[in-house]
Order: sequence, then C-alpha cells, then structure tokens
Amino acid sequence: MNVQEVMSQLEAFGSESIKKILLKHGIKEPLFGVKVEHLKTIQKKTKTDYPLAKELYATGNADAMYLAGLITDDKQMTKADLQTWVQQAVSNNISEYTVPWVAAGSNYGFELALEWIDSPEPHIAAAGWATLSNLAALKPDDELDIPALKQLLQRAAQNIQSASDRVRYTMNGFLISAGGYVAALTSDAIATAKQIGTVTVEKNGTACKVPSAVEYIAKMEDKGQIGKKKKTVKC
Repeated sequence: MNVQEVMSQLEAFGSESIKKILLKHGIKEPLFGVKVEHLKTIQKKTKTDYPLAKELYATGNADAMYLAGLITDDKQMTKADLQTWVQQAVSNNISEYTVPWVAAGSNYGFELALEWIDSPEPHIAAAGWATLSNLAALKPDDELDIPALKQLLQRAAQNIQSASDRVRYTMNGFLISAGGYVAALTSDAIATAKQIGTVTVEKNGTACKVPSAVEYIAKMEDKGQIGKKKKTVKC
C-alpha cells in the first residue's frame, strides 16, 4: 500500500463521534477519528514498512501518525527520525505513546529520553518520561542503567508537583513502570511515590484518572508480576 491508499482507508474508517472523543483527550487536528481496531486492520495489510511509516507520520494527521508508530521498523529509525517525530508530536497520544514506543525499540531510546526530559516543551518532556517507562518495561535489567533510573526516581520526586500536567502524568507512569518492571527499584519507587503523595492532572472533563503508583505497584506485586517484562509496548 502507498501513502495515498492508506490515507483513503483512514478517511473511510473515520468517525465524527470518535473524533470528538479524541479531541477531548488532547489529540490535535487534523484527524479523521479512527478507532485503534481499524488502525490495526490497516496494519495487517501494510505489515512493517519503515518508508511508509515516515510518509504517514509526515502527513501530520494524528490517525496516520499513530499508525506510523505501529508499522515502522524501530531499529531502522535514525536519531534524526526520532528527533523529527518528537518535535511534531503535539497530540497526547503521539507524544506519550507512539513516539515513546518507537524510541524504546530503537537504538537511541535511553540517550534521547534523557535529552527529551530536559526540554522546556511539555510534549517533548512527556515523551522522554514515557520512553523511560517503556524501556523499563521492555529491556532486561542487565541492559538498563539501574543507578541512573534510581536517580531519575528522585528527580521525579523533586519536580513532579511543579511540572505541567502531561509531564506530571508521564512522570507518575515512570514511577509505576520502574517499580513494577525493575525488581531492584520496586522499594525505591514505592518510597518515592509515598514521598510525592497524590498526583493530580487536569483531564479536560474526561473520566480518566491518574493511577496511584503505590496501589498500582502493589497490585502487580499481588499478581506476581514484579520484574516480568513486556514483549511489546505497542497497542
């Protein structure tokens, strides 16, 4: 499939009701309002296609950008590709899911995450923290810089309450991921989350809630899931 054919299918799958929901959740125009299940229908046709993914992302259409993250070959993504993608990731689903998924699967995830969390642009900083979360969930512990992640827990504790909403949300996600997927950091993450206390985020009137890191990690512990890595973070 080429980019024109994919865009035509996306438009055909578009829904005004879904679009309204997505807009309320921080997804920006342009978009058609395509359900993820329909994006995956197209994904089955395109399969992994790095060049097509870059073309789709470059359209600026939020549905196409999300699909791009599903079909790209993460290992082929260059540092320049990822920098371009994060700069353009102004929709919450792209900055907090698509770009972090791909970055974590690339050869540059950790170094870019550390760079991105220093950005004054909230969508870039959020992408950085979400990338760190995905790395913790995906990478074997012996491939992670555990001392660096431990320091980042303290950085989150020091800055989370003063951070912007989306950065605060992804910092909280990092606490959960570090504590849940890296056994060596579980006690540190829980202690940090208790130190921080309740994390609140403006959700634009939606029913979404900010999960309690302490409670979330405890549930993973109860289920025997601490330290069990994910095969993929893409969904």
